[in-house]
Amino acid sequence: MGLMYRFLGFMFLGCLLFCKAEGAIRHYDFVVKESNFTRLCSTKSMLTVNDSFPGPEIHVHKGDTVFVNVHNQGTYGITIHWHGVKMPRNPWSDGPEYVTQCPIPAGTNFTQEINFSTEEGTLWWHAHSDWSRATVHGAIIIYPAHGTSYPYPKPYGEQTIVLASWYKADVMEVYEEAVESGAEFNTSDAFTINGQPGALFDCSTGTTFRLAVKKGETYLLRIINAILNEEMFFGIAEHNLTVVGTDGFYTKPINTEYIMITPGQTMDVLVTANQPASYYYMAASPFSDSEAAFDNATTTAILQYIGNLPVPSPIPLPALPGTNDTTAASNFTTKLRSLASSAHPISVPKNITKHILMTVSVNLIFCPNDSCSGTPDGDRLGASLNNQSFVFPKTDILEAYTRNNFSEFTTDFPLEPPIYFNFTGDVNVTVYAGQGTKVIELEYGEVVELVYQGTNIGNAQNHPMHLHGFSFFLVGTGLGNFNNQTDPDNYNLIDPPEVNTIQLPKKGWSAIRFVADNPGVWFLHCHFERHTTWGMAVAIIVKNGGTTSTSMRPRPAYMPPCPNS
Repeated sequence: MGLMYRFLGFMFLGCLLFCKAEGAIRHYDFVVKESNFTRLCSTKSMLTVNDSFPGPEIHVHKGDTVFVNVHNQGTYGITIHWHGVKMPRNPWSDGPEYVTQCPIPAGTNFTQEINFSTEEGTLWWHAHSDWSRATVHGAIIIYPAHGTSYPYPKPYGEQTIVLASWYKADVMEVYEEAVESGAEFNTSDAFTINGQPGALFDCSTGTTFRLAVKKGETYLLRIINAILNEEMFFGIAEHNLTVVGTDGFYTKPINTEYIMITPGQTMDVLVTANQPASYYYMAASPFSDSEAAFDNATTTAILQYIGNLPVPSPIPLPALPGTNDTTAASNFTTKLRSLASSAHPISVPKNITKHILMTVSVNLIFCPNDSCSGTPDGDRLGASLNNQSFVFPKTDILEAYTRNNFSEFTTDFPLEPPIYFNFTGDVNVTVYAGQGTKVIELEYGEVVELVYQGTNIGNAQNHPMHLHGFSFFLVGTGLGNFNNQTDPDNYNLIDPPEVNTIQLPKKGWSAIRFVADNPGVWFLHCHFERHTTWGMAVAIIVKNGGTTSTSMRPRPAYMPPCPNS
């Protein structure tokens, strides 16, 4: 008996040291349906979740599992993606249409299982079908695991700040008109902060979002750029910001007057109410280094100190950089560094086994008989990676892959540009891109370095590049053509930011690294919606490893059926 007690004691001690407690399980219901909203002096019906814009927030602790039952009460199919959540071994619930699933048909429901692992901070969810994410999106708040805390003093309060696009027209009509013609998409009519355009727009003064703060206290702002096609500067009049996290990971604190946040990115920002008690505008305005049309509007909200205070006239606005201030944009983005502390260590991949060089371009797509109106020559606007413009298949790639149906895609996506040229100089190659459903295959455990190379083909500009299923390290970035002999000497392999979305600079390059240890099918694409629609995307297949724990989970009993298969 004594031996048994000693054995049980050793087992208990061993579990205290080595057993990992399972996270909590949480449940949400998302009802997707048309709702009426009034903005900019007019009312329209638009697709929402639970009648809210932005949609409902998901709150979890690190390591939790969430089941979301998505009820599609709209009029067309839709999917939901959990942006920045790695979904270990579970691509079945990742969400991009015709990549990991087909759209949830109208009048049906689909339960998705969201698995949180190493993420901590702010992420978000959004529709991943056509342009429906314009109004179908919301925040994911990931608190530290129980028994742990933030790596900074706990803030007095916190507030989610969601930046979004507002169209007076029906967004799907904007999408369908441009897709049919091959022309440029119409720009939005306004941006919003937490669903409101702000006092600079007609019929908006009384509805401007307000954040009440107590003088002397510090607040955590969880900022999400859900805008369709514009990168944004954000600031608060007469208040400094301290960035402490991005894309669900902590960063070394950055003290700044403004942030630069690209579509898809999230940032955790501290602000202290240390100015004279009054009213101050927080504002967001676009950054664009492109010749393409963009929404040149400023959205505002109000930081309001608690108390019976007179309203100043005018309420001060933050001095944000100009819309084409590339220096201001670069000065901010290059400051991001991982916290890389003992409590939040990082492991930057070093021994690379797979090198990928990927050109990123805005192109033209040839239209037979000059039948499109996208250009004066009768072609349509397009976009590509390594001169391949992605075409969504009729059956989702994940389903086809697991059934060994290789009629829907091919595995010959080029891992380097098909033609080498002066990528960022005068273009002397075709502006036309090839089309197809080509994917990248990776062996389980491969250590990948992927260098995005911006080009001067078509319309050169910044690109927000996002990878599903992984966080990755941005180890280097620069202007001009990437030099594989000298540029790696300047990589940051000590504390590079760990992110899921990066800003590829105009006519420049960015190098990322990750380990292909998440088996499944994962989407890589530009987070400008118009560029994804044009084909600036590719799917990555990570093969199963040799064990159950290194292989994809089995297919769920029910997946939404494909309408055209």
